[in-house]
Amino acid sequence: MSLAARKRASKVRSSRSSNQQALHPSTAQEDRNHPSISGSTADDPVPFHLDLWLTLTLENWILDFGRPIAMLWVPLEWSPLNMPSVGDYFHMAYNVITPFCLLKLLERCPRKLPLGSSFVYLSIIFFVMGASLHLVGDSVNHRLIHSGYQNHLSVRENPIMQNLKPKSLVDSFELLYYYDEYLGHLMWYIPFFLCLVLYFGGCFVPARGRDIRMPFSAWILTVASAVYNWYLVTEGQIFPLFVVSYVVMLLAVWYNRRSGEELDVNGSFMLYSFGLTMLLVVVWVGYLWNDQALRVRYPGLIYVPEPWTYYSLYLSGR
Repeated sequence: MSLAARKRASKVRSSRSSNQQALHPSTAQEDRNHPSISGSTADDPVPFHLDLWLTLTLENWILDFGRPIAMLWVPLEWSPLNMPSVGDYFHMAYNVITPFCLLKLLERCPRKLPLGSSFVYLSIIFFVMGASLHLVGDSVNHRLIHSGYQNHLSVRENPIMQNLKPKSLVDSFELLYYYDEYLGHLMWYIPFFLCLVLYFGGCFVPARGRDIRMPFSAWILTVASAVYNWYLVTEGQIFPLFVVSYVVMLLAVWYNRRSGEELDVNGSFMLYSFGLTMLLVVVWVGYLWNDQALRVRYPGLIYVPEPWTYYSLYLSGR
C-alpha cells in the first residue's frame, strides 16, 4: 500500500472513532468513574450508604444473633434433631447476604483498593468457607443442648460426653468443636474485619473546612451496630482481632489527618460504632470480672466471657 493510501485509511478510521464518541459520549466517562475501577473523586461528597449499612445491621441481628434463639424456641416437631433447624436456615441466608453486602460496600469505596480485586475476592471466599464450617459445628452443638449439653463446660467435661461409648467418640466431638469455635471463627472473622478495615482506609476526603455531619439514621445504626458487635466480639471470642482492627483504624485516622484529610460520613459511622463496641466489651468484662465459675471456663490471659455461656450458667434454668 502506498503512503498516500495509508494516510487516507488512517483518516477514515479516526473519523469513524470520532463519530462513535459523538454518538456515545458517556461510555468512556462511565468506565472511568465506575466505583469498582477508580472510585469516586476526592472532591465529590460521599453519601451515607444507608441501604447497605441497614441491610447489614438487620441481617446481623436477625440471622446471626437471632439464630440460636430460633434454635431454642422453635418446637422440635418443626425441625427434628436429625434435620436442619430454623437457625441453620438463618445461618445459610447469612452466609449469602453478608458477603454480597461486603462486596457492594467495597465497590462503593471512595478510593481504589490498594490490594486489588483479587485479594478482596479471596477474602470473601475464605469468609464463606469459615462461616460454612461454623454452620455445621454450631448446628450440632445447639442440637446437643436439647440432649443436656452444657455450654459453660468444656466438651470432655460435659456429663453427656462422659457416658459415651467408645470414649474415642469424645475426640470426634472435640474436633467438631475445634472446627466450630476456632478454625471456623478465624476463617470467618479475619476476612470480615479485613474487608471492613480495607473499606475504612478509603473513607478519607480532603478536609478543606468541610463540616461532615452524620445523619440521624447513621446515629441510630451506630448504636444498633455497636451492640451487635459487642455480641460478635464476646460470643465469637475474637477480642484480640477486634482490638487490632480498631487500632489500625485509629492509626489510619491519625496518619490521614497529618495529610490534611478527614473521615467521610461512612468512616465516621464505622469509627464511632467500633468505639462504642469497645466500651461495651469493657463494661461486660468488668461486670463479670470476679465470677469464679466463668474464670474456670476462661482461664487464659484474655478473659472475655461468652453471653451464651453466661445464659447457660445462670439463666437457662429459670
